[in-house]
Amino acid sequence: MKIDFLDRGPVTEGTLVIGVFEGKKLQGIAADVDKKTGGSLGRALTAKGFKGKKDEAIRLVAPNGLKVNEVILFGLGKESDVTLLSLEELGAKVTAALETCKDKSAFVHFPAFSTKTRDENIAMAHVAYGALLRTWKFDKYQTKKKEANTPTFKTLGFMTGSPKSANKAFEPLQQVAEGVFLTRHVVSEPPNIIYPESLAKIAKDLKSLGVGVEVLDEAQMKKLGMNALLGVGQGSIRDSQLVVLTWKGGAKNQAPLAIVGKGVTFDTGGISLKPAQDMDDMKYDMAGSGVVLGLMRALAGRKAKVNVVGVMGLTENMPSGSAQRPGDIVTSMSGQTIEVLNTDAEGRLVLADALWYTQNRFKPQAMVDLATLTGAIVVSLGHEYAGLFSNNDALASRLKEAGGATGEKLWRLPLAEAYDKDIDSGVADVKNIGSGRGAGSITAAQFLQRFVNDVPWAHLDIAGTAWDKKGRPLSVKGATAFGVRLLNHWIQTHYE
Repeated sequence: MKIDFLDRGPVTEGTLVIGVFEGKKLQGIAADVDKKTGGSLGRALTAKGFKGKKDEAIRLVAPNGLKVNEVILFGLGKESDVTLLSLEELGAKVTAALETCKDKSAFVHFPAFSTKTRDENIAMAHVAYGALLRTWKFDKYQTKKKEANTPTFKTLGFMTGSPKSANKAFEPLQQVAEGVFLTRHVVSEPPNIIYPESLAKIAKDLKSLGVGVEVLDEAQMKKLGMNALLGVGQGSIRDSQLVVLTWKGGAKNQAPLAIVGKGVTFDTGGISLKPAQDMDDMKYDMAGSGVVLGLMRALAGRKAKVNVVGVMGLTENMPSGSAQRPGDIVTSMSGQTIEVLNTDAEGRLVLADALWYTQNRFKPQAMVDLATLTGAIVVSLGHEYAGLFSNNDALASRLKEAGGATGEKLWRLPLAEAYDKDIDSGVADVKNIGSGRGAGSITAAQFLQRFVNDVPWAHLDIAGTAWDKKGRPLSVKGATAFGVRLLNHWIQTHYE
């Protein structure tokens, strides 16, 4: 879909999309349309009981006197309540409505904002951003349905006071969208296509945008002592990989931010085998690394003025004669020994070495990891919030704010000594699960905290938000790329 920004003016083709504030008279093009049609638009709205409330929408066959085929009106709600996020979600609704449109082009017109705090061109750029985010779908393998499901319309025009200014505001948002799409794509691919080496190969494509890419193989990781990560993948025929991505857009002496992602490209549970039902969902157990990949794509695309390191710990957890066994003890890169009591608690083993390597090599000013780490977080928070754990209140507060601004919401859970004691092992330094069924997400986070030293650190458990079976405001059902927009906002707001 092509997105254009156009001067305000009469629309003479396609579908016309009009935004209406709650409790206000028709303005701009809407008023012109009403006048040209002898008040028919206003009468139709009255007949339909349309008030302009948020989430309110109606479709009308274009009245006589108009050259367009259809008019769609969306309620904007009260002008004082409009946020950039609500505008993005509105743009997504526009895209969703146009999926059944028979026209090749559609034009979006919203009334100019009267409030001084909202620039209409920036506002329209965010509407377009939301519309773009909603266009993504994964139909690569639907050879028969793909053509039938392709929308007819090809061009979406957004009408505003200064198209040039709106386009300038949209350009970096478009780059973030490309990062989101990359994450959604790799998370959606089946596990016979995405495995450690193939995902590392995709990461190398970021070199064309100026991202430094380094891939450590098993021999190099073995030399570094990454036995926790390597142990997870020892039952698979696929070699594990550690991908290091660097974006140097800030000052040379600026300590980087570090983003670390769990990348288990398929998780059977290993010897502690998962139930067969829904095991296919475990193709997205690499979503944390997928977010790292998409975020680095977004930062490079918009030329972010900051230094960021992205680390992807990639492996495949399979049962075989060479697989790790419950009861094994491994020595991590940090030197800490780990008693592996459940091979399905493998993501924390991957992150243990990835986090230690990252903080030890790059000395970051802050470090955030993302992982589809525990089913317990879904029990706690469902699919609305991701779990947030942190050793730093300021970092946690900033991440929560970013989550609220982007709709990728976080809920902070505790870290405490009592939980930490629960993962002490009688035969090693630490065991990879707690002693009972309770507080599974917390004990997993406590485990990770043992490998970050004193670096300001946050752990995002995205097991309930990385994939959505119903769809979200800005995405269809499937991979959400939860975390890309959140972390981009956090970085842009506080570090650029």
